[in-house]
Amino acid sequence: MKTFGHNCNVSLVGKSHLLWQPVVILTGLLGAPALRLSAQTAQPSIPAQIQQLTAAMERTQAQLKQSQQQLDEMRTQIAALQQQMAQQQGTTASTDPANPAPVAADQPQTQSAELENIRERQAMQETQIATLNQIKVESESKYPVKITGLLLFNGFVNTSAADVAATPTVAVPGSGSTGASVRQTMLGIDATGPHLFGARSHADLLVDFYGNVIAPNTTAPVGTYSSSDSFLRLKTAHAGLQWENTEAGFSYDRPIISPDSPTSLTAVAVPALAWSGNLWAWNPQLTLTHNIPFADSHSLQLQAAMIDVGDPPISLAGLDSYAATPPSGAEQSRWPGLEARIALLGSNRDDRDHFGVGGYFSPHVLPSGNRFDAWAGTLDTRFHLPARLQFSGSFYRGLGLGGLGAGGYKDYGYFYVTSQEMYYFRPLNDVGGWVQLKEKWSERLEFNTAFGMDNVFADDLHRYAMPSGTVYQRLARNHTWTGNVIYSPSAYLLFSLEYRHLESDPIRGASSSSNIIGLSAGYKF
Repeated sequence: MKTFGHNCNVSLVGKSHLLWQPVVILTGLLGAPALRLSAQTAQPSIPAQIQQLTAAMERTQAQLKQSQQQLDEMRTQIAALQQQMAQQQGTTASTDPANPAPVAADQPQTQSAELENIRERQAMQETQIATLNQIKVESESKYPVKITGLLLFNGFVNTSAADVAATPTVAVPGSGSTGASVRQTMLGIDATGPHLFGARSHADLLVDFYGNVIAPNTTAPVGTYSSSDSFLRLKTAHAGLQWENTEAGFSYDRPIISPDSPTSLTAVAVPALAWSGNLWAWNPQLTLTHNIPFADSHSLQLQAAMIDVGDPPISLAGLDSYAATPPSGAEQSRWPGLEARIALLGSNRDDRDHFGVGGYFSPHVLPSGNRFDAWAGTLDTRFHLPARLQFSGSFYRGLGLGGLGAGGYKDYGYFYVTSQEMYYFRPLNDVGGWVQLKEKWSERLEFNTAFGMDNVFADDLHRYAMPSGTVYQRLARNHTWTGNVIYSPSAYLLFSLEYRHLESDPIRGASSSSNIIGLSAGYKF
C-alpha cells in the first residue's frame, strides 16, 4: 500500500509539472512585471489559470487564421497581376511588326476589346504625364493658382429696337438690329491659400470685357452700373475662410437673398432676366454662412451679410456734390445695408435642392437730404422633378430696389419744378420674380425655358413720370420670356440657340416689344 501511494504521488507531481509548463512560458512572454505582480498577489486556482490559457490560445488561433486569410488574398492578387502582365506582354509581342504572330481562328473577340482598353489607358496616362510636365502658374505665395475662362462668341438678331443691341434688357421704339460680339468673354483666377484657424482659405476673381458699356443715365454715370474708360470690367470676386460647416468672407457678387439665376449662354455680361425679376446686381458684401446638418445629409443654412448697395442708372445722387465720384444714396446714410437668409437644403451636394426665405434692409439718403429705407422680402427655391426636370425660381416684394437690379432701373421717381427750382422724390414700391423649368436631357444636352417680371407700383410712379423723361424713368413694368437649348459635345465646347421676347410698359404711352434670337459658341479653358 505504501508503495502504491508513493507511486501515485509521484505520478501526480509529474503531471502537475507538465500542466504548469505552458503557464510558465505564457507568463514569461507577458514580461517580468507580470511575474513580479503574480508573486506579490495570491496564487489563482488551477481551473482559472487553465481557462485563461485556453482563452489566450483561442485568440492567438483567431489571429493566425486572419493572417493566413490575408496571405491567401495577397497570393491570389499577385497571381492575378502576374497573369495580367503575361497577357499584356503576349499581346504586345503579337502586335509587334518586327515579330508578327499568327492569329488563331478561334481567338475570343474579347481580346480586341481588352487591347482597346489598354490603348485607351496608355493614351490617358500619356496625357496626364504631359499635363504634369506643363509649366504651371506660380503665385508669389507659392500656393496653387488656376486660370479659367470662357471665350464666348455671340450673334444676335433683334426684330425691334432694344436698349443695348448685344445684351438687351428693355424694348424701346425703333427698328431692329443684327450683329455679333465677343465682349462677353470671361477670364477667371481661382486661388487656394493656407489653412488658418482650422479653416481652408480660398479666393477667386472673374472679369469680362464689357467695361465701357454706356450707362442709360449718361449725364450722371455713378454707382455700380456706371460706364468706364476701361475695357476690362470686374464681374465677381470672392475671398474667405471655409470650415466644415461655416464660411466667412467678403465678395463682390449678387445679393445672398437671390442665390440663383436663370441659365443662358447669350446673357452673360448682364445675367438672364436682368431688370425682369432677377435680383442680380453685383455689390460689395461681408458674408457669414453656417450650415446645420440633420436627417441624412440635409441641412439648415443660415446666412447674414452687410452690403454696400450702389445706385441704379437712374439716380441723382451727388446732385450738389463736387466730388469726382459722389457717394451713393446708401453711402450717404453712413449705415451699411443688411441681408439675412435661412434655407432648407437637400441632400444632393452637387446640385442641391433648396427653399429659402430672405430679407434686406438698407438706409438711403435722397439728393434732397430726406431719408428712406430700402427693404425687400424674398423667396427662392430649386427642386428636381421626374423625367430629368428641374424647377427653380425667385420672388420679391420691396421698396427702392434699383440697387439690387429691380425697380425699373430706379430707386425712386422724381421731377423738377422749374418755378421753385426744386426736385421732388418718391421711393418706389416694387414686386417681381422669375421661374425656370430645366430639362437635363443628358450630360451634353439641356433645354431651358423661363419667365420673369419686374413691376413698379403705378400709384407711386404716376405723378413722377415726366413725359420728356427717358424710357427708364417712365418704365413701370418689364417682363421677358425666354427659351434656349445648350449643347456641349465635350467638356470644353458649348453651343446655344436662344429665343427671347421682351415687353416693356411705360406708365404713359404705348408699350414696346422685341424678339431676340441669339446664337452662342464658347470654348472653356
